[in-house]
Amino acid sequence: MQQPTPEKKFAVINLEPFPAHSDGAAQRRQRDRDALRTIAEDAITDAQTDSEIAREFISHGELGPKSIANTQKELFRFLTWCREEAGKTLRQLSVAELNSYKDFLKAPPASWISTTKWPRSDERYRPFSGPLSDASRRQAMIAVKGLFAYATQTGYLRRDPAALVKHVKTASASRITRYLTQDALALALHTVATREAPTPAAMRRRERDRFLLTAYIHTGARLNEIVSANMGAFYTEGNGRWWLDVLGKGNKPRRLPVPPEMLSAYRQYRAAFGLLPHTIRTDTTPLVLSSRGDALVRITDEAASDALKAIFAAAAAAADAFGDADMAATLRQASAHWLRHSMLTNHANNGVQLKTLQETAGHASIATTAAYLHKTDNERHDEILASAGMRTTIDP
Repeated sequence: MQQPTPEKKFAVINLEPFPAHSDGAAQRRQRDRDALRTIAEDAITDAQTDSEIAREFISHGELGPKSIANTQKELFRFLTWCREEAGKTLRQLSVAELNSYKDFLKAPPASWISTTKWPRSDERYRPFSGPLSDASRRQAMIAVKGLFAYATQTGYLRRDPAALVKHVKTASASRITRYLTQDALALALHTVATREAPTPAAMRRRERDRFLLTAYIHTGARLNEIVSANMGAFYTEGNGRWWLDVLGKGNKPRRLPVPPEMLSAYRQYRAAFGLLPHTIRTDTTPLVLSSRGDALVRITDEAASDALKAIFAAAAAAADAFGDADMAATLRQASAHWLRHSMLTNHANNGVQLKTLQETAGHASIATTAAYLHKTDNERHDEILASAGMRTTIDP
């Protein structure tokens, strides 16, 4: 049997959401369904193929752009595996074969892997950059199980074998531990603020990165929430309070308090780009700008993440120079999302009410916010001994 060429093996599968109003397309699919009679009589879907039911699933609900992109990625991998590895459609798959796919994600073959992220249209594109972690495998299978559940509920499938596939087990913790102390955050801020900037482009990059770090430290926003915002989202209502409007998960609007330190970093950042200290609410200029060239162009989420990681790496080197190996090790592991954890944890430990933190973080459940309420081991140690009427001492 002739092996498929890479460009055919990983050919693009159309997983774009259906338009909100697509009556004409729906009527055409209905005529096809009446002619082929491949779906149960009581089906409430017009889908005729696996890719069409996947598109309906992605269109269903109120997913944000990032969630749609992640679901498309996972279902492209899965449907390609169905075609190229299993050689079966959704209707033909068994529980054992779905468990095989779960194992496949743990160690995809070399032909499915490329460490370079090529565009889907490029023949060098591969679905994976390497084996998936347990957490990533869990998310992948959640998308697959969601597709099967939807396909069964709409009548496209008569049974749901994925319902018998267990979720991938991941190491869980009862509290959030990926956070930076106030000292680590202060060192990171000092590191970026004192970065050499011999050229205008370097100056723009330094002030942009300092604003980015300050913004995430003080707002606890998700990475995309700030990167996707515009300059007009940064405003005051004239009472001395400054706000930043963002769109959270499910396109839910949220406004975040802006403290003086963030406002100062914002003003210096705009000055480095030759902009006035403030702007108007209707300004659609991207909030986070590329430092390259004179055009006011938005950077990507990945570029913002890389900028923050570069700051953490430099701060780790500084911590090593100070002889603080523990802080250096923590900073080397840190990512943009750690700043969200850090903001919530530090405010929770400083007595800010959980309801306030829940609204600021955009958590649907206060139980999620409560996971951030914990103290360092040293703080717990001192408080327990103090409560018992004892005093902590350090041996000379």
